[in-house]
Parts: sequence; structure tokens; C-alpha cells
Amino acid sequence: MVETGRRAYRSPLREEQARATRRAVVEAARELFIEGGYAATTIDAVADRAGVSRKTVFTSVGGKALLLKLAFDWALAGDDEPVPIDERPAAQQMLAETDPARLLSQWARFQCEVAGRLSGIHAALVAAADVDPDARALDEESERNRMGGAAGFVAKLAELGGLRPDVDPQRATQIAATLMDPMPYRRLVRDAGWSMDDYAAWIEGILRASVLDPSCEAAED
Repeated sequence: MVETGRRAYRSPLREEQARATRRAVVEAARELFIEGGYAATTIDAVADRAGVSRKTVFTSVGGKALLLKLAFDWALAGDDEPVPIDERPAAQQMLAETDPARLLSQWARFQCEVAGRLSGIHAALVAAADVDPDARALDEESERNRMGGAAGFVAKLAELGGLRPDVDPQRATQIAATLMDPMPYRRLVRDAGWSMDDYAAWIEGILRASVLDPSCEAAED
């Protein structure tokens, strides 16, 4: 009899322990990137903050560039689950929405929540992009994704008949992409003390005035 190979042994406990270690390492890196910046953060400092060895940082995650990428990606998504943003409940709700004004409100709240998670690590990424090629590539990828997300929102709004007739999609996309930038959240919520509700209402107000067809406002009323 020819042996066809043995089935690989998988230990759920060991896998969960490895995942917990990975989370701890990435969280430690995120904190240090925000506190001291990308350039000043060392692998040794990450290991010390996470309570693991230097070798474990590399074996569980990788070098600084990958630590920054995962810290950013997990902040964007809200967790480390391997589920794309557009397959998550909030995105699915917006994709299924049929009323333009409600879509706009949902999108504003969603962007407020995302900005709240991203504001700190985004600032660290932007600063790192000035000194590190890998960070620059990640920042450029983030910008492309932001423009893509804004374009998708505008396309959905137009599909529902909610885009102002005097605003072309490209301009509307530029407005939406600007409102997706975490920096205003950092200035208004963290620095100026606005509430999340205030910030979401601010985004929604700009969108309603700038891109929403006035007839949709009347229909909602």
C-alpha cells in the first residue's frame, strides 16, 4: 500500500494562543507607533511592551513595516478577523439601502466610527511615509483605497437618484474622500472635544449640502 501522506495535526488551543500572541504584538506596536513615531519604535521595544521575545515578534508577525500594516488594517476593520470591509454588516446594510438620505446618514456614522479607530495610527503612518519607503507604499495604498471607497459611495448614491444634478461624480468623490480622512476627527473630537454624534452630524451636514439632491431632503421630510 502506498502512503498518500498524513493529515496535518491542528491544535485549536495552540492556534488561539498564537493568535493571541500576534494580537498582543500588533497592539504593542500600534501603541508605540502612536506614542513615539515609527522611526523611534524598535523591535526590541515592541517585544518588551508585548511581553515576548524579539524572535517572537518576527515569527508571529514580521518586521516593522508589516507591524504597521497590520496595526492600520486592524484599526480600519475594528478587529483581526479575515473579513473584507465590504462583507461586514455595516457595509452590507449600506449596500442594501434604497433611500439616498438614509444611505448618507449611515455612511456618515460609519466614517465617524472608522475615523475614531484610525486617527492615531493614521497620523503615525503619514509621518512614517516621509522617512520609510515601506510606510510610504502603505500610505499610498491607503489613499487609493480611500478614493475607491468614496467613489463606491458616490456611485451608490447616484444609482439611487440621490446625487445632486449640478455636482459631477468626480467632485462628489473628492468631497467624500476628504470627509473620510481621519485628520479632521483627530482635530475636532480628540483635540477640540466634540462628541461622536457631533462629528457624524458634521459629516452628514456637509454631504447633504454638497452632494445630496435637494428633492431627497424633501422626500425624507
